[in-house]
Amino acid sequence: MYWSKLFIPTLRETPAEAEVVSHQLLLRAGYVRQLSAGLYSYLFLAQRSLLKIMRIIREEMDAIGAQEMLLPALQPAEVWQESGRWDVMGDNMFRLKDRFQRDLCLGMTHEEIMTDIARGELRSYKQLPQIWYQIQTKFRDEPRPKSGLLRVREFLMKDSYSFDLDAPGLDAAFDKHHDAYCRIFQRCGLEFSAVEADSGAMGGSQSTEFMVASDAGEDYIAVCEECGYAANLEKAVSVPQSPRAPDPAGDFAPEKFHTPGRKTIAEVAEFTGLPESSQIKSLVMVADEKPVLALLRGDHHLSETKFAAALKAREIRPAHPAEIRVWFDADAGSLGPVGARMRIIADRALSGRRNMIAGANEDDYHLRHVTPGEDFEAEFFDLRQVVAGDTCVNCGKPIEVRKTIEIGHIFKLGYKYSESMGLRVLNDAGEEVTVIMGSYGIGVGRILSAAIEQRHDKDGIALPASIAPFTVVVTPVNRSEPAQAEAAEKIYRQCLALGLDAVLDDRDERPGVKFKDADLVGIPFRVTVGKKLAQGQVEVVTRRTRESRDVPAGEAAQAVAALVRDAA
Repeated sequence: MYWSKLFIPTLRETPAEAEVVSHQLLLRAGYVRQLSAGLYSYLFLAQRSLLKIMRIIREEMDAIGAQEMLLPALQPAEVWQESGRWDVMGDNMFRLKDRFQRDLCLGMTHEEIMTDIARGELRSYKQLPQIWYQIQTKFRDEPRPKSGLLRVREFLMKDSYSFDLDAPGLDAAFDKHHDAYCRIFQRCGLEFSAVEADSGAMGGSQSTEFMVASDAGEDYIAVCEECGYAANLEKAVSVPQSPRAPDPAGDFAPEKFHTPGRKTIAEVAEFTGLPESSQIKSLVMVADEKPVLALLRGDHHLSETKFAAALKAREIRPAHPAEIRVWFDADAGSLGPVGARMRIIADRALSGRRNMIAGANEDDYHLRHVTPGEDFEAEFFDLRQVVAGDTCVNCGKPIEVRKTIEIGHIFKLGYKYSESMGLRVLNDAGEEVTVIMGSYGIGVGRILSAAIEQRHDKDGIALPASIAPFTVVVTPVNRSEPAQAEAAEKIYRQCLALGLDAVLDDRDERPGVKFKDADLVGIPFRVTVGKKLAQGQVEVVTRRTRESRDVPAGEAAQAVAALVRDAA
């Protein structure tokens, strides 16, 4: 292809609306243009990169025996109602009605549709196992779209679904996907971590996320460098740091004291002169429409994911102020477990503590000398979020917390969808059994954004050849010089003959403009045809490392091909 004929609308200035690096560079390099909040047009360069990513995905999915399908984006409400997710998805789902006033939605994912196909076609264990996948547009009514392609309302996903007769079969499908995902992300040039995760609205049991470390991300993972433990912060476990002050010794009864205007943990700590770790934090939650009091150490934070898992609750939310007033006769900021008339669950970090401070359930009053297990009864669970500086439960070394981008997620769904939607087959004894399922997703656009977050510099994007829109650009310094133009054309043709994805920058522009555009766009290799051609030499430059070397003009294409092979 010839650059002069292509639509590559590069920008010299960074658009004001772009906050994270990948968003800035996708706009500046002419990959995307924003239509409205969370909606993007993928221009020529982005489409070329996305097609390469999808080709890698297809090759690795096909290699594990997966079969590609194309499914409706427009879906009837009935299948979502069968699975129980029509209401669970809430405002995140785009909903609409057809001319007959029937409820429809735009698909966020395709578990229900795949299960519907399977229950209509699979009859016998002899037809199992199956792995089906699709790569297509999904929709999410994201309340706060931002960060370019990282949080959008319309996005490209690869989703696959496994169908097996029993749990060992699901284990095998899960492991196949785990290994395939590792190969996909490696081929896309990403540095990533596979971490334990929560299944969320997808349901199921075992769950693994694939994460790329980046300040542009919105997820956090806890990592132990010593033993390799890694988990999403929602699910991570650790040994908490010791309280900042020892508990007072002695067997005291709770004692009420006045705390005028002190509502927060920090304000009460300042007022009493005791650290936040000496207080009991009381949070009133509603789980499946029932009130629950969740207790944590004052310097800890609740993981709502762990809270929901502890109660096996489908829906949770913080209690409203009016509800709190009815249940406690006090407002938030003065609440505590002593005398509370509801279910109480406490984080394990409170087990064994004595003589702590808690709200008195009376405005502007607190209690000192509150001891769990004596002054109130609670069920103990792991409810807290891990923080940096905690120690690893496996090896005792310090835990780090890192900001990340989620690029893939695999789930063991179990029987969640097959039970609710009636997916059954006959086993070898002629008995009807429920099929066990798995679900496995990859964010295609997120791979591109994550790669840019990891591979950029002050001059622009530095993508690997595997997903860059072009592998090599051949740049004549002075196109009006016949020898340079002829040599550049010849090298370009030789690159194509070797299977290299090449572009010839034939524009009537200054060399500096051409070089800057190539660097901004992120083409991994450049062949510069300039004054050294008089000695039969051209320059081959590697975009990411800035390394350059002179090679004979007739060997330039082979030199680039060798660099591509070495980088693979």
